[in-house]
Amino acid sequence: MNHKVGFYIEDLEVGMTASFEKVLGDAEVRQFAELTGDNNPIHLDEDFAKETMFKQRIAHGMLTASLISTILGTKLPGTGVIYMSQNIRFRAPVFIGDKVVATVTVTEVNEKRRTATLSCECHVGDKLVLDGEAKGMVPSKAQG
Repeated sequence: MNHKVGFYIEDLEVGMTASFEKVLGDAEVRQFAELTGDNNPIHLDEDFAKETMFKQRIAHGMLTASLISTILGTKLPGTGVIYMSQNIRFRAPVFIGDKVVATVTVTEVNEKRRTATLSCECHVGDKLVLDGEAKGMVPSKAQG
């Protein structure tokens, strides 16, 4: 199999950016709960959620964060990247049905080590719901 690489390390530049957006609806939250086993009722039970500080169900924080992985693995740097690390700060809840826009921006490129550092943000409208930084190992043209 020959898969196209998104960007090689030699092609990355500080300031490059990519985004991905997705509505995190009931189906996505329930599928994530089933897949991970995280059945916290704050995500799944409307009656339970009404009694919490949020007054309604919220999406799993890691479901929101997974949109960053989508960008890294498919857009920037793209196919072939190896996720090395991620730090995340959850800033605000994502409610069921919210459209989340995830954006990553290249902040550092180390060609010698073949690594890229990217700032990461997720927004619902104008509200920042998540931010952090990711690091990935990026294929080199020399690898073929």
